[in-house]
Formats: sequence, C-alpha cells, structure tokens
Amino acid sequence: MPSLGTSFGRGAATMALWDLANSDWVITMGSNMAENHPIAFRFLVEAKRRGATLVHVDPRYTRTGANCDIHAPIRSGSDIAFLGGMIHYILEGDHWFRDFALAYTNIAHIIEDAYADPEQGDGVFSGFDPQQGDYSEESWQYKGKIVPSPIAEHRVQGEQKGAQSESMAEGPPPQDPTLQHPNCVYQIMRRHYARYTPEMVEQVTGCPRETFLSICELVAQNSGRDRTGAFAYAVGWTHHTYGVQIIRAATIVQSLLGNVGRPGGGIMALRGHTSIQGSTDIPTLYNMLPTYLPQPNAFHDHATLDRYIASETPATGWWHNFPKYIVSLLKAWYGENATAANEWGYQHIPKLTGDVSQLPMTLAMSNGVVKGQFFIGQNPVVGAVNTALVEKGLARLEWMVVRDIAMTETANFWQKGNRIQRGEARPEEIGTEVFFFPAALAAEKGGTVTNTSRLVQWHDAVCEPPGSSRSDLWFIYHLGRRLKQLYAGSTAPRDRAIQALTWDYPMMGDKQEPDAEAVLQEINGYTVADRKLVPNYQALKDDGSTACGGWMYSGVFPKEGQNQARSRRPDKPGGPGSHLGWAFAWPSNRRTLYNRASADPEGRPWSERKKMIWWDEGQGKWTGLDVPDFEPEKRPDYRPDWSKNPHGMEALGGADPFIMEPDGQSMLFVPSGLKDGPLPTYYEPLESPVRNPFYRQQANPTAKIWEQPGNELHGIGDPRFPYVLTTFRLTELHCGGVMSRIAPHTAELQPEAFVELPPELARELGIEHLGWTTLSTLRGEVEMRAMVTERLTPFEINGRRVYQIGVPWVYGWEGYARGDVANVLLAITGDANTSIHTTKALTCNLRAGRRAGTRSGPDAG
Repeated sequence: MPSLGTSFGRGAATMALWDLANSDWVITMGSNMAENHPIAFRFLVEAKRRGATLVHVDPRYTRTGANCDIHAPIRSGSDIAFLGGMIHYILEGDHWFRDFALAYTNIAHIIEDAYADPEQGDGVFSGFDPQQGDYSEESWQYKGKIVPSPIAEHRVQGEQKGAQSESMAEGPPPQDPTLQHPNCVYQIMRRHYARYTPEMVEQVTGCPRETFLSICELVAQNSGRDRTGAFAYAVGWTHHTYGVQIIRAATIVQSLLGNVGRPGGGIMALRGHTSIQGSTDIPTLYNMLPTYLPQPNAFHDHATLDRYIASETPATGWWHNFPKYIVSLLKAWYGENATAANEWGYQHIPKLTGDVSQLPMTLAMSNGVVKGQFFIGQNPVVGAVNTALVEKGLARLEWMVVRDIAMTETANFWQKGNRIQRGEARPEEIGTEVFFFPAALAAEKGGTVTNTSRLVQWHDAVCEPPGSSRSDLWFIYHLGRRLKQLYAGSTAPRDRAIQALTWDYPMMGDKQEPDAEAVLQEINGYTVADRKLVPNYQALKDDGSTACGGWMYSGVFPKEGQNQARSRRPDKPGGPGSHLGWAFAWPSNRRTLYNRASADPEGRPWSERKKMIWWDEGQGKWTGLDVPDFEPEKRPDYRPDWSKNPHGMEALGGADPFIMEPDGQSMLFVPSGLKDGPLPTYYEPLESPVRNPFYRQQANPTAKIWEQPGNELHGIGDPRFPYVLTTFRLTELHCGGVMSRIAPHTAELQPEAFVELPPELARELGIEHLGWTTLSTLRGEVEMRAMVTERLTPFEINGRRVYQIGVPWVYGWEGYARGDVANVLLAITGDANTSIHTTKALTCNLRAGRRAGTRSGPDAG
C-alpha cells in the first residue's frame, strides 16, 4: 500500500468515514468503535441497514460486538495470525480479485534470489544482523533493482536512495504474469502463509475455527467487481511491537481483494479525538517535517541541502517532486533569510542523531540527560507507559512546563504522585521547577482540526477563554516572539535559526491572539514575490519563488477570502456522495486516495454499482464522483518510453494507480521501508504466556527494547504473571480523562477504576464482583475494583487455558473519578518502525484484595 495510506502505522485513512456506509462488509479490529468512535460508528449502522455484514474481532465483547453480526474473540496480540489466516484462505482458495491484483499490485514482481523467508530462517528474514538487531534490505529488492523507500521515517539505518534508485527509471521491475516463477511475490506469499491454516489460527488466537472461516467466506464472497468491504482499526492495532505489520497484513487482504480506492473499500484509520491526524500531518513527531517530509538525519547523506535532496528524492513516482516541497517549506519558515546562497536556510534545521520519541525521552529524563520539558495538552503520568519511570524522570528535570485546561497528574506529580503516596519520595526532595499555564478549551479558540477522513475543518471561537487561559497558538507565538527578542543581538552560530525564523503573524484583540487564518494561509502556500496564495501544490517550485508550510494542505486556502476549511455544503440527496463542498480533504480535496484503482486498466469502472472515477475519452481526462487521484490528462493506455530514461510521473503508466510508490503498484511485498520485514509474520508479544507456535523466534527481533532497571520484562510463560492484560478507553472518560474526570456529570458515569475479568477466573481467585483486586507486574502494582463479566471468556491457546483481563487506563488522582494509574503496570517498549508504545498485550498477576500499604476504614479509597 502507498506511503500516505494505511500501510504505515501513522498513515491516513484511504477513505472517508461516510463511505463506510457503502461497504458490503466492515471488519472492526483493533478498535471498540461503537464506544470510542460513536459518531463514526453510525456509518456502520447505516451500512448494516443497507445490507452489509458487520464483524468485530476483539478480545472483549463490547457494544461494538453487540451491534455487529459476528463477534470473533481473539487473544490480545494475535492479530497477525488471524489476518495471515485470511491471506492464506484467499490465496489457497483462489478467492483473490485476479484482474485487480495482477494489474495494480506487485504480485507478479520477482524478488532477488538471495531472499530467504522466515519459513527458512525459523522466524527471521534474510539480512538479519543479530548483533545489531536490525535488517539489511538488499535481499528483499526486486531482482536487479534498488527500490527506494518512499518515506524516510521507515528507512533502515544507513539506507540511502538517490543515485541507487535510478535503476527504477531504467525500466520496470522484472515480472512473471503467469505467477510461476518461484521467487515472484505470489509464490513467496503462498509459501510464507502456508502454515496459517484455520487450525493454526484457532490454536494461536483462540478464535473458534468455524467463526474464523465464516468471516473468511464473508469477505471472499463480498469482494470483487461489484462488492467491496473495509477494515476499521485504531490503537488496538498500532500499540504493539509489530503494529505496523498488523496494518500491513490488512492492506494485503484489501489489495488482493480489490478493496482499495473504491466506494466502500479501504482501511479506516480511526482517530480518537481533536486533531490527531492534523498533528501527524503538521507534525508533533520528532522524525518528520510538515506533511511527511523527512527530518534531516546525521547518519544519512544529509550534510547539505543538495545531498539531502539527492538522497531523499526517488527517481520515479510522485515523490520525485520532493525538492519543490522542501524548498517551499524552508521559504515559509525563513522568508527573506532563505536564499539559494545559504541553502534556503537548510542548515538551521537540526539533524537527528537517534530516536528521540517519547519512549527514549522518558528514559533520558530518568537518566538525567534531558534537563527541561514542555507538556502541551499531554498528561504522560497517566497516558505514558511505565509511570514509575515517568515520575522519576520528571523528578530529575530542572524545569517543566505544563499547559492544560485543568490541573493534571503530570503537573502535580511532585506533590501527589505515586512515589509521594507510597512514601518513596517527599515533595521537598524534588527539585523540578514546575510552571503550569492554563489552556483554552477548544470552543474558546479558533482554527482547524483534521479528522480521520483527512478533513481539514475550521471552527471559530465561541467565547473568550477565562482569566489567564490562552490558546496553544497564543502561547507558542508569544514564546517564539520573546525568544527572537532575547537572541536578536547574539553572534553565536547556534542562535541563527531563531534569528532567521519568520515570525510575523498578525495579532487580534486585547489578548493579542495570533490570527489562525494567517497561519493556515502560510500552510497553504503563496508566491514569494507578491504573497499571492497558490491554488494547489502543483504550483509549488523548487527555485525559492514559492513558500508553503505543508504541501499536502495546499489548496485549503487557494485565494484571499476562500478558506475551504470553512465550507459546509453537503451533497444533496441522490448526489455523488463525495461531499466535495464540505471542508477540505488533503490532498487536492479528494475524498478517496488512489481512486484511479476504482477503474480497470482501460479506465472503465469495475462495475456500475462501485463506480467512482473513470476516463472520459471525449474530454480527454479523468472524471467522476471524486477528485481523481491521478494526473488528470494521463491516458489509461499511456506507457513510459524507457529508452528515454523517464523520471517522476513520466515513469508511471496510465494504469499505475499508486502514484506515491516508485512503480505505481500496491506493495503486497515491501522491498524497502519496513524495519521488521517485507511481509507480516507472526510473533508473540514481548510478554506472552505461551511460546510462538510458528517459529523458534519468539518475538519481533527488531522490536525496540530498552533494558534498564525498573523496565524489566517478563519471561515466556512466567508463572508469576500468568494472565494476558490489555488496556482500553472509556466513552465516558475521554482519553486520558482530564477533560471528563473534572466534570461531575461525566465522572459519575464511571466513578472508579476497575478491572474486567471473566467469571471463571474470578471463581479461581476468589474475587467478587465490585471487590478489591491487586494487579502487578515487575514494573509496579495497582489496585482496582473487580468487574466480573462474561464480556471476557477464557481462551484455549495451544492446548492450555489462557485468561485475558482488561483495564481502562484513563484514571488518576485528579478530578472526581479517580483510581490508580493503569500504566504503572506497563513497560517501555516500541514498534520497530514507529517507536509507538505497547499497551495492548502484556502479562500480569491478579489477586483478590488491596495492595500492601493501602489505607483502610470508612474514608479509604
């Protein structure tokens, strides 16, 4: 799947939420959609009303399962076995949409002879270095080609693109359309998934074989020319050491079945709140610049702008336009201080020297490396893993700034934290200087949010924030303004980046609030000479004549007075259903990514029922019900002239829909860009009660593990920690709970922390419903009330009974609804590709009664 789609853990949904109503089946997996995305779930209800079959695959029977036709229980962390079993069923039963997959995927591509599968390596791919714990990708490449990773976030250490990727411009990768070549992707996949039989799926996941097969039959029978289906997922897929590979497995299913770029087909990456998609696009991520441009890296060939561009620009595909986007970004940031003579200010951008995501940053604070920290709308004492190490880290900071709408556990950890409550530290012993700034609520500030459909939507402030509360935009702008004043006279080279920064947003009102529309205009982009807004990203240049703060958002403000994010014109009844007049969807306001795939290679819709865009011979362009995600005038029969060494989009044919990939094909097999293998393969969670039944290799060999006192992991089947634990959210207490625990009317709906456990386990342990329990791991222990419920049932895993329990992670000591912080139990571990933490599958112990040292009496708890 393409780089801006769901194949990467933090990518975007390929479809719009409302398009789920057009699906013939929807599998919600890795999400309790009805409870955590209730507004979005209405489109599944509508799909069911129209005749779709809904499936929920989840360890717990929730409101989502209750509203679905099929609930398939699986053990937490076993998703790849389940999805791999679906791939096995599709391939071995010949259920795949052959015309689609042969034309639009790399199923016929031939891989290098040196490639070796985990079937041969007992759980590891060729190229693995056990000393370094990572892979070299040479043996994964198309035969005779070097395939560049389309996004640097997912490159292995030291991998370079540049001149090596020129081989993609010299001719198409070798293919065998008969699919008989032993090293074509089709044959490799058949061998790779051969052991993912229904019996193995049941043995590993605990899902009954009959239930699993009924889902496979449903999906196979309702995909193809006239029918489509969708997956919907959330952090239940991403929060694993192999989260990206779970999503990859779903993309393989969808690409084989033709459920990509078509009405009702795709993968919906559910975003839980506010502007998660927006904070990925205009990123709060350490390793990307706005709209998925790579952060320069000291270990890559990034010493100069020319070398950075040469290294990061693929020879073929849409990312060949990369120089236009980075130069325009630098002009937006540094304005007149960005010139060709100084590399457009490129040297002002810091170069990465390692992983500085939240997990290693937590450890760096604990180890005294990081001296100060900002927490803006984040409450890591509740929301981050291994709370004990988080609190130790905060206690070693020299200073800390917290901005939130109410007092948080992070802000007062020094006064009320777990270590204080348990007598491990005293407030006067903690030297961290804490600054708390009250933040404005969403309704008290104007600006955009970007939702799970990639819709950029404007909202106005409906009232002024009270007292000293200010918007985040106000805080960051005025902080930057004061820093520029502070360093204005400095001659130190390290201060030139702040001095060069363009920081001239107009301010409004008595509180001097920066104009959010001016910021959006800068993100949209403009021509430098006259500050005229550009209409779209196709207008961006690499010569310094355009400035743009985020290329994919270009078009959201195409001219003065036309803020597309404000648009609120839905389609009329009987309309096309794309709602192109409602807000702005990046890129280019298209609602379905890769919608060229909704037409066959000749440009005709696969069926009348599932039409979206098509080639209009009379007009000589692509047209239809959505903005075409393709060059509008490129004919379906266009083929590159390889004798002319074509580059960029000239190297992609008129039947190559996946334009963000170097050859325009959906990648069933990924030759570059994934740090843990070209195909999803099954590994047990780092903490598991059972051994991996597939391979000798127990866990993901490239998983990020930080071995440090206080961050110990449980061994395989450790009898001290026999139960599988997962964490989850609650509808009533939003995310980390701050905004809802402080409100009495929501707090009383879920007033106290609890653990869900099955009746069978409760009987074994002598635990009563609503009685006290204590959960423990090597990282710590917490106490919670027991919710004994049949929503959880025991699993039979590889011939033994395994119990699963679940805990909501949203409680803390602030607000009206209180309880122990569940993330005390969790270790700091990460996905190899994204560094995202593991919260969905670990092991623990559980016993009746309260933890040692807990107060008792009528006022306790």
